[in-house]
Amino acid sequence: MKKIMFNDRFGLTKAVLEGRKTQTRRIMKTQPPYENFDIAFPVFEEENWRINPLYNAFCWVNKDNTAVYTDWIRPQFKERETVAVAQSYHDCGVPRWDIISQAVGATAAGWNNKMFVRADLMPHQIRITNVRIERLQDISDEDCLREGITDMGEGGSLRYSFAENIKQTTGDIIAFSNNFATAKESFACLIDKVSGKGTWESNPYVWVYDFELIK
Repeated sequence: MKKIMFNDRFGLTKAVLEGRKTQTRRIMKTQPPYENFDIAFPVFEEENWRINPLYNAFCWVNKDNTAVYTDWIRPQFKERETVAVAQSYHDCGVPRWDIISQAVGATAAGWNNKMFVRADLMPHQIRITNVRIERLQDISDEDCLREGITDMGEGGSLRYSFAENIKQTTGDIIAFSNNFATAKESFACLIDKVSGKGTWESNPYVWVYDFELIK
């Protein structure tokens, strides 16, 4: 089983576990070589999707010369795949600590860093329900909410926001400190914070994963 990581600073793991976030966008490592390249998907028998290495894969094809195309590009996660939600072992909670400590030891790096945790020891899982490709800025207002943007619903002009873990002298707190007039503006700010300044403006192609919390 694979694992997937969501940003904790902006409360995205929490949003997934509470069922408020059911979609995630991941910037594709391979972008089209030129503007005149288009997307081509392979054709295969649907019943073989579990073992077919090209399921959900595609390549960039030159629209002016279809004999010119890139290598196959594969998503990190496939449709219908079950994926573990990564949390530090410490955040997995007391009921899991005995199981985890017996499996990896109480001094494992994963106790404080979820990059090093084992997927099979995670208490929560999601199932990928759909995989598609789109430009980042093509996101709809509805999908912004599925991405974890919160509609504060207070009737004011700045009603859309996202959570942020703010370090203060009294400790960490979660606050909704970024308020915007539209859900898309809020998401644009969030993606720049998560993926780096200028990400929204560059408008890259992204993998869009829809998912459901199953455990």
